[in-house]
Amino acid sequence: MPEEEVHGIRVHLDRLLAERGMTLTELSAQVGITVVNLSILKNGRAKAIRFSTLSRICEALHCQPGDLITHDPPEPGAGTSPPDA
Repeated sequence: MPEEEVHGIRVHLDRLLAERGMTLTELSAQVGITVVNLSILKNGRAKAIRFSTLSRICEALHCQPGDLITHDPPEPGAGTSPPDA
């Protein structure tokens, strides 16, 4: 099984939705993205996001990209295989 890439990007969609009293379903309807795809983003399983999608989410939540996404660098060596001896 391939090892999951450690990238340190954190998505704070759940916090922003709670702060605004909005559900994932309501956000989905406003931005035109499926609930499934928003859920993947919310749960940190997304591998990428289009700028157009990011822009629509920020417009709907009245936030900046930095409110939605932050970088928390992983510990050195986290998620990497040890070098061959």
